[in-house]
Amino acid sequence: MMPTQEEDLEQQRLDALRAAIRGDDSTEIQAILEPCHPAEIALLLESLQSSRRERVWNELNPDLLREVLAEVDDSVRIARLRDMAPDELALVAHDLPADDAVDILQDLPDDVMDVVLRTLDEQDRERLSSVLAFAEDSAGGLMNLDVIKVRPDVTVAVVLRYLRRRGQIPRGTNRVMVVDREGRFEGMVRLADLLTNATTVIVSSLIIRDTEAILVDTPVHDVAKLFEQRDLISAPVVDEDNRLLGRITVDDVVDVIRDEGERPLMNLAGLDEEDDIFASVAVTAKRRALWLGLNLATALLAAWVIGLFEATIERVVALAVLMPVVASMGGIAGTQTLTVAIRGMALGHLGSRNARVFFAKETMVGLFNGVLWALLVAVIAGAWFSDMQLGSVVASALILNLIIAAMVGATLPLVLRRLSIDPALAGGVILTMVTDVVGFSLILGLGSILLV
Repeated sequence: MMPTQEEDLEQQRLDALRAAIRGDDSTEIQAILEPCHPAEIALLLESLQSSRRERVWNELNPDLLREVLAEVDDSVRIARLRDMAPDELALVAHDLPADDAVDILQDLPDDVMDVVLRTLDEQDRERLSSVLAFAEDSAGGLMNLDVIKVRPDVTVAVVLRYLRRRGQIPRGTNRVMVVDREGRFEGMVRLADLLTNATTVIVSSLIIRDTEAILVDTPVHDVAKLFEQRDLISAPVVDEDNRLLGRITVDDVVDVIRDEGERPLMNLAGLDEEDDIFASVAVTAKRRALWLGLNLATALLAAWVIGLFEATIERVVALAVLMPVVASMGGIAGTQTLTVAIRGMALGHLGSRNARVFFAKETMVGLFNGVLWALLVAVIAGAWFSDMQLGSVVASALILNLIIAAMVGATLPLVLRRLSIDPALAGGVILTMVTDVVGFSLILGLGSILLV
């Protein structure tokens, strides 16, 4: 695939920035960073080796620094935060929206976070503490406290006067929240309606009441699903008594959707979507060592199964040549089903209610593909080794392994979720072990019975 014009520009910036860092040219570094959005600077930082990032951080003024910290991946942010004094961290957290400031504070050790909070003034401390009280992966941890609230019994003129006095409308605001005297959420009013209606109109006549508020303890995964399904730009967050606490905006939800999309892919390899690709060799090796160890254990189990049939392999050497075909085909078929199942669970399409239908469908797919490719393999193996009985053994093993792989791939994610284990993290290892062990056992077992 050819790189896009935007990708070419990013690469040119990165090359120029590397050259400026090598030349220790502050003027050139600042000239490269000046036209960039904070998110673009964050991408540049993530693309640099960790030893070169410090030079870029030092060229950012405090206002830009806080915005970039809110944009970079957790691993890069944490590395920078460790080098900052509490008063610097307090300065960063002071003017950021609460949700972005909390993202930064949550990456700090508890003792350092306490020091930073004590450094803030009382208003900022209360603002951030109220969000920190909620779980990071909940609507409360995602919400922003900067909300425009109005009462239903006031006129449009009063609201417009209030907005002018505020002087600044929070980003991502397309509607204002309507609450009663006790702060309970009643609905929302579009900014466009406030601007286009007569100033004497009462707010209650403009309220949109069909908007369902999000409970503060709702998991972020469900929040993202709501935004996707309803095409929301912002949504109110309430407590159990329907009191308005804050709002969630689409920019934060986009980050959640991105993370949700990356997590299954990274977990299949035993990685974290926030891993720094330019972390030190020691750190990266340590993170991957456990995963490699688990895979080694499954490989040794498969080797042990092969060893049980050593005598069969010595007498029918062709089985050793064809074993990988059966195991590999089963692995691919199982992974296809596993991936579809995990995606279906993530989207809410697959659950206990329709699991039987999905299981039956995938089993039939395994049978169909097993028969289709088994016929081809039987012909190839029979012609290759001039032994049609050998071809029938391989074909039978292939059919059975594809069926079993589909059955395991369909049921494994649901079982793991019930055991509170991430299917994307553990499913691949278990599936590989099953398809390898079962595939080798089938071809060698059938070979022992029919060929020896």
